[in-house]
Amino acid sequence: MNIIELAGVTKEYPGGVAALRGVDLAVARGELTAIVGPSGSGKSTLLHMIGTLDRPTAGTVRIAGHDVAALSDRELSALRARHIGFVFQQFHLADGVSALDNVADGLLYAGAGLRERRERAARALDRVGLGGRVRHRPNQLSGGERQRVAVARAVVGEPDLVLADEPTGNLDSAAGAEVMELLGGLHRSGTTVAIITHDPEVAALAPRRVRVRDGLIVDGAR
Repeated sequence: MNIIELAGVTKEYPGGVAALRGVDLAVARGELTAIVGPSGSGKSTLLHMIGTLDRPTAGTVRIAGHDVAALSDRELSALRARHIGFVFQQFHLADGVSALDNVADGLLYAGAGLRERRERAARALDRVGLGGRVRHRPNQLSGGERQRVAVARAVVGEPDLVLADEPTGNLDSAAGAEVMELLGGLHRSGTTVAIITHDPEVAALAPRRVRVRDGLIVDGAR
């Protein structure tokens, strides 16, 4: 069964700029896929489509069986909260907040109380090897540790799909390898993982590679 289904997806911006030009893509549940392409290829726009952060100009986007076009903004927010976890290159952690509460904030839209959010956050941090640093703030953590906090936040709600946008882009090679191993572990546990990257070495770690160029998928669409 596919968790991601895009059919004829186009995204145009004012001025006639076409970021995506009729994209077809299917990703099955449990796959680890790298979406790879150079800057300006359309891969970030593709991430926004898959993550329901933006709507297509034309075409159909179905995520976890839901037709995005049929959902209100509120329903899309609920879909993201239930099914999608995000990991970004810039970490997006709150500076004055502990690792525990940064991760717990990932459950704000799940309807859980503060105690439950923190308990689940502690388990997620332990899962990424940061069980002993739950009280540390981002400025007390290395870049690799901050990205692991971001991974914990992405998975604390046990989503079906994790989208990682250039997850190693701000890390040295050792920390990047650790983060990729974490993402690989999520895949082995059954989570669908899609990694958006321009780095061929990162892409090579994924069993499936989808190549994007000039708003089109040129290889690996299936």
